[in-house]
Amino acid sequence: MSNLTPVAQIEQRIYYIRGEKIMIDRHLAELYGVETRVLKQAVRRNIQRFPEDFMFVLRKDEFKDWRSQCVMSNADKQGLRHPPMAFTEQGVAMLSSVLKSDRAIEVNIAIMRAFVQMRQMLETHEDLKRKIEEMEAKYDQQFGIVFEAIRQLLEEDDKPQRKIGF
Repeated sequence: MSNLTPVAQIEQRIYYIRGEKIMIDRHLAELYGVETRVLKQAVRRNIQRFPEDFMFVLRKDEFKDWRSQCVMSNADKQGLRHPPMAFTEQGVAMLSSVLKSDRAIEVNIAIMRAFVQMRQMLETHEDLKRKIEEMEAKYDQQFGIVFEAIRQLLEEDDKPQRKIGF
């Protein structure tokens, strides 16, 4: 799989919408090496495999927000007249049963690894935060300033960073 798509590249295409980590249909189609319309058609033919917690269509406001988040050229914006389908981790896993090819299997494995890696990073971040709070409770006020500075640094990491440039 490493010769197809690195996990880091996949992670850049995972968005948070409705409190879920999702991937957009056009990005998945690109990774799978099929046209977006082919992917959507396969999903519609097997719609019973994709309940709302596996796949949903972005609402107009979500679609607008997503488009504003992405730095897209005019060529990328063409063909986006309709809100895209958004696939949760389970929905992406289900795609492998709908798109039957060796590439689909390999890409699916890479995407699952990306989701797992992101989950592990979030858990590590939470563990670090919890350990600092435990240490703060143990030690007296003389270290309070240090712990407050560390907490502020951790909270800054949680905020989404603004993109620089055009």
